[in-house]
Amino acid sequence: MSDIPKKVVDKMYENDAFSQWLGIKRIEDGAGISVLQMTVRKEMLNGFYILHGGITYSLADSALAFASNGHGRKAVSVETSISHTEACKEGDVLTTHTQEMSLSNKIGVYQITITNQEDKTVALFKGTVYRTSKDWEV
Repeated sequence: MSDIPKKVVDKMYENDAFSQWLGIKRIEDGAGISVLQMTVRKEMLNGFYILHGGITYSLADSALAFASNGHGRKAVSVETSISHTEACKEGDVLTTHTQEMSLSNKIGVYQITITNQEDKTVALFKGTVYRTSKDWEV
């Protein structure tokens, strides 16, 4: 198996202060694959004392970026959406499960399911990326 996905994601993560602030742990990197995990912290909660939707969105967006760029070509999101299906609270451990639904020369479509520590789905994210012609230099 190629080590390109890990090298690409290493380079991306090194320069990604926001993903680092989220406390993201990379469980699996691959071409079209990204399994990430993070723990919900108090400063991530909104006025209802539940996880702010932007945090869940950001976790999924990082998974989209890592999975789509793992092929070795630079890819950027062009359309994303999220459905929040369960509230999350402080201390919850969230995990992304990324599925590459479609991949062509220019477009990639991904479905990312986020689950909690009880393996309950808390969010569903769909992302479409534009694949540039530029390869990652790793």
